[in-house]
Amino acid sequence: MYERKILPNLNCGLDLIGEVLYGKWKIRLLWFINEGHKRQSELQRKIPDATRRVLNIQLKEMEDHELITRKIYPVVPPKVEYDLTEFGKTLIPVIATLGNWGDKNEERLRTVILKRLKSESE
Repeated sequence: MYERKILPNLNCGLDLIGEVLYGKWKIRLLWFINEGHKRQSELQRKIPDATRRVLNIQLKEMEDHELITRKIYPVVPPKVEYDLTEFGKTLIPVIATLGNWGDKNEERLRTVILKRLKSESE
């Protein structure tokens, strides 16, 4: 398991939210759980580029940060479902605002991202 060598800087709100939401798939996971996709297999289908291991790690981190809860049903095979906590639900309007900004600036963002990727590959 990864062990952090340098403690995070937690001096302001941006540092704190970065610590909680840092991770390639966390924002999408929160959004999909909010939409009702609660089982890991459903989340894996929604984010096929993410490995099962990475999803497990990020779901565990979000559980540790009290954004989601994990419920294990005593059946065979085991059934696990994730839900947003009340605290996690407070992030949904923020994520929606970020998504709307991305949609509004989609063309420009795509252009600058592709331009940067092209210059890195040269």
